[in-house]
Amino acid sequence: MTPKQKILSLLNQAGDVVSGEALSAQLGISRVSVWKHIKSLVASGVPIVPSPKGYHLTRDADSLFPWEFGEWQDRVHYFRETPSTMDDAMALARKRCPDFTVAVAQRQTHGRGRLKRTWESADGGLYFTVVIRPEIPIVMTGLVNLAAAIDMADLLRTQHGVDARLKWPNDILVGDRKLCGILSQLEAEGGRVAHMNIGIGLNVNNAPQTDAPNAVSLKALLGRPVPRRRILTAFLDAFNKRISIFDPRIVIEQWKSLNVTLGRRVRILTTRAEVEGTAVDVDSHGGLILELADGTRQSVMAGDCFHK
Repeated sequence: MTPKQKILSLLNQAGDVVSGEALSAQLGISRVSVWKHIKSLVASGVPIVPSPKGYHLTRDADSLFPWEFGEWQDRVHYFRETPSTMDDAMALARKRCPDFTVAVAQRQTHGRGRLKRTWESADGGLYFTVVIRPEIPIVMTGLVNLAAAIDMADLLRTQHGVDARLKWPNDILVGDRKLCGILSQLEAEGGRVAHMNIGIGLNVNNAPQTDAPNAVSLKALLGRPVPRRRILTAFLDAFNKRISIFDPRIVIEQWKSLNVTLGRRVRILTTRAEVEGTAVDVDSHGGLILELADGTRQSVMAGDCFHK
């Protein structure tokens, strides 16, 4: 660990004030060096409070700093501000980071949605990307997207009592208002997934309706601020368990039980074409099956879905 990481670890373990002298002795550096490292940490947003007796790391239920995540802390990479956690996660994945490494940001300056749309990423939202390495063929990755949406919707329903529902392929709605969006990228080797990055943007304490009138946040729904760390930790626990015993049949069953797309007239926009029809089912790979005006059926694997 670097001196800064060691300082954070010692302050976190202590849970109380630690003197500069004690930090100096345990790190084997001067007290002036300790002070310089702490000054740099505070400047980067770390809530260390100095006092005549030493230094204290304050705790915040909404904090996304790695040391707050318990057993997940070694896999969490926190960014106060970043263009996109998807880009950060891709860089980590190409360096062979461990499975379930997470890039999480306080805010993104160029967050992305489907079809290269911008995802507004102001302070207060939960923006993260998880790197996974599932042992599945590429054709099954659409089901992984559905599974991520299921697990996020389920914890929102159980932890916060909101009626979170799924819109194909991977939006989470409350009523007709968007609460969460999910995006994935992957790289393959020999016909199988080398790594898959699942990016999630959840409106928590931000005010998305200022930029997207049809969006909503947890804070607006519940009338109070919501700690984000508990959501991210619960999602990682659930999604990790899901991927370790991945069952396509269960994914499809659970997605159908929560969806608001099947039975509706929809318009699907892809990078190459546009198709309209009635959404009647999902196929074994997570594609949406449409019944067209002439009675024929067509599966669409990816695209932006508009309910009509």
